[in-house]
Amino acid sequence: MNEIYWKFPEYISSFEWLKNNLDDNKVRIYDCTTYLHYQDQNPSLPYIVESGFKQYQISHIKNSAYLDLQNDLSDNSSKFRFTLPDYPTLAKKFSDLGIGDKFHIVLYSRNGLQWATRIWWMLYVLGFKNLSILNGSFYEWEKNNLPTESKINKFEKSDFKKEIDDTIFVDKNRVLESMNKKHCVILNSLTEDLHNGENPRYGRPGRIPGSLNIPFHELTDITKGCFKTPSECLEVFKKKGISINSRVLNYCGGGIAASLDAFVLLQLGYDDIEIYDNSMSEWATDDNLPIEI
Repeated sequence: MNEIYWKFPEYISSFEWLKNNLDDNKVRIYDCTTYLHYQDQNPSLPYIVESGFKQYQISHIKNSAYLDLQNDLSDNSSKFRFTLPDYPTLAKKFSDLGIGDKFHIVLYSRNGLQWATRIWWMLYVLGFKNLSILNGSFYEWEKNNLPTESKINKFEKSDFKKEIDDTIFVDKNRVLESMNKKHCVILNSLTEDLHNGENPRYGRPGRIPGSLNIPFHELTDITKGCFKTPSECLEVFKKKGISINSRVLNYCGGGIAASLDAFVLLQLGYDDIEIYDNSMSEWATDDNLPIEI
């Protein structure tokens, strides 16, 4: 079997690379951690969101700042958690937080790569491509005795050229028109119990009709908080019969886990990728939308 490589290796940073570039003033590092506390019997509030800032204050990778996905980078007028703001608003928020063309941005998290991949895609659709995800969790970094600190860092404002791609984050109407389309795969990144309707966390139990299930954690080494190898990831998608020529529409509970599946798909060479932003938080609570168990 031929060796398989990531299509865009520059979008994934190793511990070794970051350790050697920690003090480069052209590199800006961000902790993206957010915590979810699930409430499986309360679909109007399927989880309570907790910022990772408290943990950031205790210790973080040297020279890193904190990105607050819920409070600073989501549309807080939406009734759903983590809804993407309009693109000009989002671009301004990122610029205010120090993201700009002259910097390479490194994103990491403590509790799963999905928080970093979500913010990665949010920047990617704005046209910002000089960014990467740290391939491993903060705890693994700490375990390896790599540099940490407790000093709170904030970066000066910066700016970047916007080239907005509005085809990746999609809404429920795009999902509806994609159902039963021959070359479209609708892919659920949630755990198997949610996909099979055994847990009513988001409202009506079940899944978007016809969707396949690849839980996001199947693509990562949970212990180390890193991606599985390209070969291992490709095998996961091949087992589900997802052709490289497919359009893959990813969804989950609120557009977070789906961003990880979507990122791995991109790295494996799939180039027609979508993410349903509000996902089951919206779909499962709308009786006008079809659902299956």
